[in-house]
Amino acid sequence: MTKESGFYSIIDYTVDGPETQHALLKAFTEIQKSWVRFYPGYCSARFHLSTDGTRVVNLIHWATEADYRNFVENSDTDGRLAAIRQALEDLPGKAEINMPGAPTYFAYEVTPGPRP
Repeated sequence: MTKESGFYSIIDYTVDGPETQHALLKAFTEIQKSWVRFYPGYCSARFHLSTDGTRVVNLIHWATEADYRNFVENSDTDGRLAAIRQALEDLPGKAEINMPGAPTYFAYEVTPGPRP
């Protein structure tokens, strides 16, 4: 692991079943499109859905920590949080965030290569 691949914010939700899981995916995809993806250094948002329908993990990839910090400092946090609250209220079931705050990580990646 020698290649730094960016900076990630990770949000983990527990949901009450597949219907809520897919509704959360749809709602939070729209939040990324409306509130986040146009900021400099934004690379992607990946949504990992558990096969049992009870979890959604959202990984937001930023090119650098500075890009993420710029987003935090200069984005419309109040508007985005209001959109998130509304999305959660509109779900057909219950979703809970599994952590206080938004954990952030530096990421390192091992890519395909020859066998040693």
